[in-house]
Amino acid sequence: MKVMDKEESPPVQAADKEPVLHTVRFEPVGVDMSVAEGETVLDAAFRQGIAVMHGCKEGQCSSCKSLLLEGDVEMKKYSTFALPDYERESGHILLCRTLAYSDLTVELLNYDEDLMRRSIPVSEYDATLTAITHLTHDIRLLEVQLSRPLRFWAGQYVDLTIPAAGITRSFSMANAPDGERRLQFIIKKYPNGAFSSQLDEGLKPGDRLVAKGPYGTCFRREDEPGPLVLVGGGSGMSPLWSILNDHVRSGERRPVRFFYGARTRRDLFYLDKFAEFADRLPDFRFIPALSHAQPEDAWTGETGFIHDVVSRVLRDESLVGDIDAYACGPTAMIDAVIPALQMAGVEPERLFFDKFTQAVR
Repeated sequence: MKVMDKEESPPVQAADKEPVLHTVRFEPVGVDMSVAEGETVLDAAFRQGIAVMHGCKEGQCSSCKSLLLEGDVEMKKYSTFALPDYERESGHILLCRTLAYSDLTVELLNYDEDLMRRSIPVSEYDATLTAITHLTHDIRLLEVQLSRPLRFWAGQYVDLTIPAAGITRSFSMANAPDGERRLQFIIKKYPNGAFSSQLDEGLKPGDRLVAKGPYGTCFRREDEPGPLVLVGGGSGMSPLWSILNDHVRSGERRPVRFFYGARTRRDLFYLDKFAEFADRLPDFRFIPALSHAQPEDAWTGETGFIHDVVSRVLRDESLVGDIDAYACGPTAMIDAVIPALQMAGVEPERLFFDKFTQAVR
């Protein structure tokens, strides 16, 4: 087993030759696939519809961390927060950064049999921008029409590219899967955001985009009887809005608690839609919390950071049954919410999350 140092040079494949293919065996699930030299193991899995745990796809989050049992690999640049040096020395790798130079045997440290059963191969789709709507002072709803339908699970995301600008970012679908060609995305604007700054100044209806996906393991698990807990902040609303609407369309009748963290009242949106859900569903509560409520907000709801609100509400409500929890939003929020959910009795295998990491490209 060999993990090359960064200064080592891998073999160069001649342009006129067929790509060199290697076999990757995933244990303990016993799944085999091929990977071409120059292709990351994770990209090879996406291409062949083999769903392994993943998150940022950029070596930042550690979701795809695995153990190399056999074979020679090189690691592309990654964050040592995701893979500390001592773990790399013990044979751990990040699938999104791993290039194979022999057949490999890899032990998946995290895997989900339901996820692997519901794998969808990743593909590219031409898209046309149809609308951009202001939801708050810094959150927009982006709508596109695809050239053909995209099959995905509620909670997943795509890489969205602006070809004219050469900018690609990952965004979660906000609409529920319906077999149609339209996609919606709830996107937060950042002052220097390469993509999000285009929402008010550059992009317009009719512009060409490219969507590639679906990606993501934080999607709605179906046919579960226990309570459903959703926790989001900022544009984390997007995948959770998809999950909620997909749940409603499924006809399942489980208790639902939807927590949403914001700074002030002007950061809240869809309040009328949440009120409609409260009227329609038998046991539904939307619980927004303001961390920096202002006097002019005249706010009478929950205040404080969302993880503290989650702890307090779930402790007081004592929901009956195994909870399925989904948390989506900034990394700091997710890192605080996960312990709160675990203290509330959510089992690790029923806790799904999507950390929105900062783009590195």
